[in-house]
Amino acid sequence: MQRTNRNMKTEQSSTESQISIQVIERMISLLDALAQYPDPVSLKELSATTGLHPSTAHRILNDLVVKRFVDRAEAGSYRLGMRLLELGNIVKSRLDVREAALEFMRELHRKTHQTVNLSVRQGDEIVYIDRSFSERSGMQVVRAIGGRAPLHLTSTGKLFLSADDPKQVRAYATRTGLAGHNKNSITDLVKLERELSLVRARGYARDNEELELGVRCIAAGIHDDSGKLVAGLSISAPADRLQDEWVEDLVSTAGRISSVLGYSLPAAG
Repeated sequence: MQRTNRNMKTEQSSTESQISIQVIERMISLLDALAQYPDPVSLKELSATTGLHPSTAHRILNDLVVKRFVDRAEAGSYRLGMRLLELGNIVKSRLDVREAALEFMRELHRKTHQTVNLSVRQGDEIVYIDRSFSERSGMQVVRAIGGRAPLHLTSTGKLFLSADDPKQVRAYATRTGLAGHNKNSITDLVKLERELSLVRARGYARDNEELELGVRCIAAGIHDDSGKLVAGLSISAPADRLQDEWVEDLVSTAGRISSVLGYSLPAAG
């Protein structure tokens, strides 16, 4: 008798769990459907889009309205609610670019077997905030996490300078004197401006042994939901080993990280 009761309770618990999952799936399907439309959507259209019976869709929508996940625009039509915006802002405020980039950096490192850097701008320098590398890359990592380098001598730094207007670039050149580290360093303003024009045209930047002899880098920008350049993702490799084929993977990876931060490419045209 006790075993029968236990079996009945187990079956009841399993059934309730399945029902709960089904309700959640239907709620998500309705929210996804609402997200497809810029204007309020009728119950009839939502029912057709999700495949839910109108009475089922109506019942779930009413619950979502109470919790402010959905707004009732007018009788019989619905749109996404402000509660979703509030939650989205909480997620955004807690999302760190390093946290967003880490797994993508590891994936890019596994593909290229070279050092992958994540850097941000602080004043007239970039700061390395994370890195994926292995001893097999064949390159000694000179600048540790937390290390700094001048903007004009690094691929990521050039990305940030290319986002500045000409007046800001000239002011940077005046402040820093465009000091070089070796014979390959760009120390002339005209050459720097020409280089930044190439960066804008290409959509990525290069460092051809300008910071460290024997080391070349390529970098692509990471943008947040407002379109602001917030970080640079770069691949560093021995000068004779850097491959142009990595550019596509690098730019794609930076784009995926940007998407996680809420950035979407501007519409063409």
